[in-house]
Amino acid sequence: HAILKNDYAPDERTHEIPVEGCVADIFTGKEIIEIQTRNFNKMRAKLEKFLPLCPVTVVYPIPREKWLIWIDEESGELSAPRKSPVKGSTYMAFPELYKIKNYLLDENLHLKLVLLDMEEYRLLNGWSRDKKKGSSRFDRIPKELVEEVCIDCPRDYLQLVPYELEEPFTFREFARAVHIRPALAQSVLPILHYAGVLDRVGKKQRAYLYQATEGMD
Repeated sequence: HAILKNDYAPDERTHEIPVEGCVADIFTGKEIIEIQTRNFNKMRAKLEKFLPLCPVTVVYPIPREKWLIWIDEESGELSAPRKSPVKGSTYMAFPELYKIKNYLLDENLHLKLVLLDMEEYRLLNGWSRDKKKGSSRFDRIPKELVEEVCIDCPRDYLQLVPYELEEPFTFREFARAVHIRPALAQSVLPILHYAGVLDRVGKKQRAYLYQATEGMD
């Protein structure tokens, strides 16, 4: 969080500024930048106050590739970095975006979905025999900014729909095309529909069929 804050606003005088009874991560005098790593439901109160005032950019960091390093609480010893088999994508933001769905079409709201390679430090304090399951995250340190996906208007959501995906498609077909789990696709597609870039054009068995909204493709 602190590293990204300094990256987006090197001038520390713009950090942690009171605005309308809330504290903005960054306030330049012309725009607000909020860096939110999770729990977007906590953003709703801020957005309610900030959006009528000025443009607000929400920055959401997503681990693309992650190296896990375990910390022994007793000795302080660090394990060798081990690459996580889980690879992140911009679609992982959508369960969080759903929590602020009512604000997504506000013309003052902008999103930056930032894919990062990072090291994650975790404490060996979990409940399993190897103390890893249920463990606590100690810190995350970004190593490289890989990609930044910007959404400045509803049409920008269309960049998340593969051009080669045959229409109409179900959530399962979308999931295969973008290499995510079907459950995650079921979070993504309702937001794309809400943003107006996809239409529902029927059903295949019990699943909605989607295609690009006319004039959007």
